[in-house]
Amino acid sequence: MISRFAILLALVIAVLPLHSTAVELAPGQQAETIRAALLQAQLALVDDPNAARAAVVAARTAYGGRFAQTLGDVAPEADQRVRAGLAQAEEAIGAGDALALADARAQIWTGLLAGGYGVVEHALLAGDGTTARAWLPLREFRQATRFSRPNTDATVAIEELLAGQLSGEQALLHVHADFLDTYQARLIKSLHALSAADRSRFASRRAEEAALAEGYFAILAPAYEEQRGSAALAEAQAAFADLRSAARGGQPIAEALARVEAALHGFRAAPLTDDEQLRRAGQLRRFLSLVPVEYERGVRNGEVVRDFEIREAITFRDGAAAAFADLETLLEARDAATTARIRELLAELERRLADSSTQRAVAEPAEIEALATEIETLLQGIMPPEWQRQGVAGDFDVISSLLDEMEAAVISGQYDMAESTRLEAYAILETGPEARLTAFAPQYIPAIEGLFWYGQGEHQGLARLIADRAPAEKIRASRIALDAELATAQKALEGQTAPTAVAVNAAVIVFREGLEAVLILASLMGSLRGAARALRRPLWWGAAVAFVATILTWFLARGVLSSLARYGERLEAVVSLIAIGVLLLITNWFFHKVYWTGWLANFHARKRRIIGGAVGQWLGLMTLGVSSIYREGFETVLFLQALVLEAGSAAVMGGIALGLSGTLFVGVLVFALQARLPYKKMLIVTGVMIGAVLLVMVGNTVHALQVVGWMPLHPIRTLTLPYWTGMWFGLYATWEGIALQILAGVFVIGSYVLAEHLQQRRTQAAIRQHQGQTSIAQAAPVEDEQVVFSR
Repeated sequence: MISRFAILLALVIAVLPLHSTAVELAPGQQAETIRAALLQAQLALVDDPNAARAAVVAARTAYGGRFAQTLGDVAPEADQRVRAGLAQAEEAIGAGDALALADARAQIWTGLLAGGYGVVEHALLAGDGTTARAWLPLREFRQATRFSRPNTDATVAIEELLAGQLSGEQALLHVHADFLDTYQARLIKSLHALSAADRSRFASRRAEEAALAEGYFAILAPAYEEQRGSAALAEAQAAFADLRSAARGGQPIAEALARVEAALHGFRAAPLTDDEQLRRAGQLRRFLSLVPVEYERGVRNGEVVRDFEIREAITFRDGAAAAFADLETLLEARDAATTARIRELLAELERRLADSSTQRAVAEPAEIEALATEIETLLQGIMPPEWQRQGVAGDFDVISSLLDEMEAAVISGQYDMAESTRLEAYAILETGPEARLTAFAPQYIPAIEGLFWYGQGEHQGLARLIADRAPAEKIRASRIALDAELATAQKALEGQTAPTAVAVNAAVIVFREGLEAVLILASLMGSLRGAARALRRPLWWGAAVAFVATILTWFLARGVLSSLARYGERLEAVVSLIAIGVLLLITNWFFHKVYWTGWLANFHARKRRIIGGAVGQWLGLMTLGVSSIYREGFETVLFLQALVLEAGSAAVMGGIALGLSGTLFVGVLVFALQARLPYKKMLIVTGVMIGAVLLVMVGNTVHALQVVGWMPLHPIRTLTLPYWTGMWFGLYATWEGIALQILAGVFVIGSYVLAEHLQQRRTQAAIRQHQGQTSIAQAAPVEDEQVVFSR
């Protein structure tokens, strides 16, 4: 007799074609309809084969219309996989083969996932964000844990494509990274589930997980082939096929599983970006450092006195292990033996903590600390230096993990434990990110403090809710609001100087140094008239060589600094300090007119000696052109390196282009059109602008020094500055930063006042002595406001 379930399915099948003509289900919903029908078939197979057969028919019917046609057109391999799976499912129902049905279900589902991925990829290549968004829900997400969150990069990328913020190709890069990372995580999860099902002798579960693993790998196959070649791909596919066959046939899987694991060893479909590597490294070291701290709080005299502290130690060990797993391949490439030792020590730490948790064998705190210290020492030896730099990401990850623990304690009714964990999370915030927030992004602190403590806004503070023993739903709502505020604050702390501000600063520096170069050439060539006119040519050649040498110096400097990039903010701080020192020196020279009366006077003296000589005149003038112009180029390269480290090459290159354009314009006016320009006034104006650049550079350098911990950080808690003052002007509410910017300003202004005072004294002395020239007039080609370049 046909069950009521079968009758209901028959009605659904009868209505479905009519319904589909009126309202077309979204691709994600249609795929879930197929998946749900197949699950019902699996559940009904033993007790009600007719109902199981009806469910498979419903699944086949659901896979039709425009949905199946799109998959067939865009992703034919995925379409064939789904159709073959449906045929296998019908055969399994007829034979009453539960293992074959479980295998077919997994094949159909992973085929649908592969097809959805293919349609999204095809749409993005065509720039069709609407189709991509419609098909994107036909996917899975990486399973959320305490240490990872579901991937949403693909969703964000497609929305940015639709908003015109990304191109289709750019969005596709984000989608690839998101999907590949997700399905590799799902593949690993399926292999772990397969091992667990094998130990528990769950035959149907074994068959399903093995087929899922093969299906997920099919999605990753192009990335695998790209990294390892077609021969390695063929071997891996054979290993997965053997594993699936053994699981479906009820045979031992150990050998095939070992081959699969060997094929996957070291493979990462979506390699971690540099930022992700830094984040994982920070998580690993931060979580590991907390394991002995939590453990010591929970153990006294060989006994566990606070069980939840042991559980927190286990949580942090698991977090360190998860981060290590993501970095393991990269670490193995640096030192395989040490990496293997770290893996062993993490496993030993896991065993010791588990024994203490069950009180089978409670380890002494010193033993746990020794294990953690050994792991940390080994990590320091093989981690790239850039992974070991200080950052705030690890602190925020720890806070998130502790808030997870707090929620778990609330759900279990342990409000005292929840309050203890909340306080611990706040302590991490207070000892880590809060000082930086106070200095660099204080506007976020009130909201965060309120949500941590006794806030009375839309979401009450966690401290109040826990004290009132509020239900888990209310605490969860406040936790979500707190997560949002923390994420915004973290992004603010990781922000860089505004690119426009950096471009303007670069343009000022390039134009200022370029203007000096034009002045030098105009001054040197001004006296080369008549018969000496031919001697201008070697000076031009020298200037050209200096320009080329400056470009080569730029690439050399970039190469050297790139090789030192592992030092991160520390390198930025050192280079910025050097640039500030030179900038202070140049500013001082400018106001004291040492540049005009000394440097250029020296060039003129050299020119006269060269012209007066009989031998090597041409080469000597060319060398003079090189040395006089290259100095300006070298200074420019040095200044710009600090800006590149601060905000990247793109913004700086834009500023260089702008500054060179201004210099070229002035050069054309002087050398081609023989225009008379007020050089002295132009130099004074650009000198003032350089002084402003100096103040910004001082503020940003102090910021960098505080970030790496080389300078103490004392926030001015009574002063709240908007976030943009730091982004644009390097102005942060710290005593150190503002004090040093004031000192730099005093230095610049003091240099000017002192220079004017000395100039007045010289002028008065000259008048008293009735001399016809002042000390500045002795350098007439430089001091005259109208340096005339004449043919």
